[in-house]
Amino acid sequence: MFLKAALVLAVLALVIGVAARPSGGAGRSRSYVVKPADTLWSIAVATYAGDPREGVWKLEHRNHLTGTTVVPGQRLVLP
Repeated sequence: MFLKAALVLAVLALVIGVAARPSGGAGRSRSYVVKPADTLWSIAVATYAGDPREGVWKLEHRNHLTGTTVVPGQRLVLP
């Protein structure tokens, strides 16, 4: 009896695993074009709720920036 229940659960888990689809919860990536007088801080304040330091950190890492300097016309991917 235990063997049958285990087998049924294993088959059910396999079917669910095969039928599952990715949720697509990440959504489309957004980009931002840097304007004159923009800083990472001002971009983080405008696009993220909460502590801007976390937004600055996310922007730096998502765009592989080695510092906080951005130039007008630069395209940043918003995480």
